[in-house]
Parts: sequence; C-alpha cells; structure tokens
Amino acid sequence: MPQIKLLNIVGARPQIIKASAISRAIRKYFSKDIAEILVHTGQHYDNEMSGVFFDELEIHKPHYNLGVGSAKHGRQTSMMITGIEEVLLKEKPDCVLLYGDTNSTLAGALAASKLHFPVIHIEAGLRSFNKSMPEELNRIMSDHSSTLLFAPTNAAFKNLMSEGFRPENSPPYTIDNPKIYLTGDIMYDNTLFFAGLAEKKKASFLEQLSLIRDNYILVTIHRDSNTDDVARLEEILVTLKALAEQKDITLVMPLHPRTIISLKTKLVSLYNELWKCRYIKIIPPVSFLEMILLEKNCRMIVTDSGGVQKESHFFRKPCIVLRKETEWIELVNNGTSKLVDADPERIEEEFIKLMGSHSALEYPGFYGDGKTAEFILKEILLMFEKE
Repeated sequence: MPQIKLLNIVGARPQIIKASAISRAIRKYFSKDIAEILVHTGQHYDNEMSGVFFDELEIHKPHYNLGVGSAKHGRQTSMMITGIEEVLLKEKPDCVLLYGDTNSTLAGALAASKLHFPVIHIEAGLRSFNKSMPEELNRIMSDHSSTLLFAPTNAAFKNLMSEGFRPENSPPYTIDNPKIYLTGDIMYDNTLFFAGLAEKKKASFLEQLSLIRDNYILVTIHRDSNTDDVARLEEILVTLKALAEQKDITLVMPLHPRTIISLKTKLVSLYNELWKCRYIKIIPPVSFLEMILLEKNCRMIVTDSGGVQKESHFFRKPCIVLRKETEWIELVNNGTSKLVDADPERIEEEFIKLMGSHSALEYPGFYGDGKTAEFILKEILLMFEKE
C-alpha cells in the first residue's frame, strides 16, 4: 500500500497536545506508511498559549500556520474554512484528522467534507446536552461530517449510537457509511508520556512557587460562560477565596487571558483583593509540562475545563467542576468530579466534602491502556487497505 497523506489540524492548546500523541506514534511506528502534514489555524495566537508548546513538548513545527487569531465565532470560523480549503486543494490529503470541539474542529470538518476528503474525528461522541454551548454544536456537526469516529468512553460511544451511528457498518467507510470505535482517550497516552518529562524538565517549578505537595488547590477558569458573566465570575472567586481562608490552604490560579481581562476591567476591586490574599497565587498561563506538575502534586482541582477534568482523574485528584454539565459524565457518576455550576452553596459543600474524603476515592481505568494513538492510526491504515 502506498504511503497515505494525513492532514492533522490543530488550533487550540489542547489540540496541539493531543496531536503530539499522533505525531509521536507516526514517527515511532508508522513513518513508512503515513506522511503527516500539520496545520495550525492560529485560533490560540498568544505565544504562551500556543507557540511555546511546540518547543517544550518537542513537537515539530506546523507545516502551515493560518494565523487566524481571535474573532467572533462566525468570522473566526469562516477565515479558518477559507485557509483550510486552500491547504486541502494544494495538498490533496487522503484524510483529515480533527480533535475535540473547537472552531478549528468545525472549520476543518466543514471544509474537508464539502471537498469530499474523509474526516476522522478524535474525541467523537462527547455530549454535554447543552446546545447553548458553542462546543456542543461543534461536536455534533463534526461527528456528522466524519467517516471514522473515535469515541474515548463508553458514554460517548453510546451517544453516537443514539444519534443513528451503527457499530455494525461494514467497509468501505464513507461519510454516509461511517465507522465508530471505542478507543480510550488519547490524552491518557500523553499523560503517561509527559509526566516523566515534566519531572525532568520542570523539577524546580513547584519550589519556585513555594508550593508543597498535596497542600494546595489548583484553580482554572477560562470558559466564556464564566469569564464574561461578571456575576458568575464574582460568585465563584469570592466563594473560593473564603474557603481558602477558612481551610488554611493555598489556591493556585494560572488565569487565562480572558479571565484576567474580565477581572481587570469589570471586577477591579475583587482582582486587587485576590492579589493581596496570602492564600491565593495568581500566576500567568502555564506550559503543559508545568500544568502536569501542578495537577500531579495538588490536593484537589477546581476547573471549568473539560481536559483538566480528565487529567484530574489520570492523577487521581478530586475535581470540582464550575459548569452545569460535563461531557465526562462517568467521572460525575464515579463521585470523583462534582458539578457545582457557579452556586456558592454547592461549591462550598463539595469543597469541604472532597477536602475531607479525597484519600478514600477510587479512580477506575475509564480511559484505555495508554495506546490509543497507535490504535487510531492502525484503523486509519486499515480503512485504506480495504478500499
């Protein structure tokens, strides 16, 4: 079989990291069979949120950077579609690989499917069942534009079945005859690989922040539903500050640029209070390896990030989720993640409960064996062998 050309599309920080698992597996196992072309849409345009990750994680630089940057959903997505379409027509890949639920994912799905290039979606089938979230629309539309769909969990696989995808479909696979798989999670591959690298490259990071293992709580807030709603953001942060003071424990907050902007422009007084509070460390966005160290060594995580929720499970840390719903419902059912929205009473209740019981919680192996990238690439090759 001749070498296939795979167009690997990323745009946001988590996708760059997910793509590293695929790139690493291609280099290690499939370099004779697969030629990878990496396209970065530039959705995350700040070097601290994008460029530095290629260097630190030793990922090869993108072959194309569309440099789209920040914009409203419609304009951003349309610019991505235009740029991706030009790359597709030039490179004529055999297939297009997409990750997750960002505007880059949606743009890649639309551009590729309209030009009849097979779309392969990693993290297929995840649903929050809240279509007011732009990510939910991106997930659904990307899944229904795909030829191969790799679901990371049982719940995600069942979601695809409930939407009409049939696991019994036979090859040849197409957009009208797609194939769905239960794979495990590609980020578990990365966690296993990068945890050791983080300890080597960032050994002094926690010491620089004066942090003691198991004696701080990691807090990340970035979703626009929290950052752009001043009342929600204020309730969350005021509640967390009071709990840190009450429980005599440090909160480490690597704040997203959007969160900082909201605080500095709309909640200046609270921002100043947070800075002055001896229990709170506000730090700039951290690198992926630094984030791994913060997650691995904390006592608990408070977040609105889907990826961080999973990583809390990988590192066996309880997690408070500042959202009404989550795609990772198995973690909620397991009792190690707690959905609290922005409700001060629920935040306080779960915070206190998890602080006291964190050592007794169990963390089953929901996310595979750490070889998901290899499985995905084998199945991609198998699709072309059967054509």
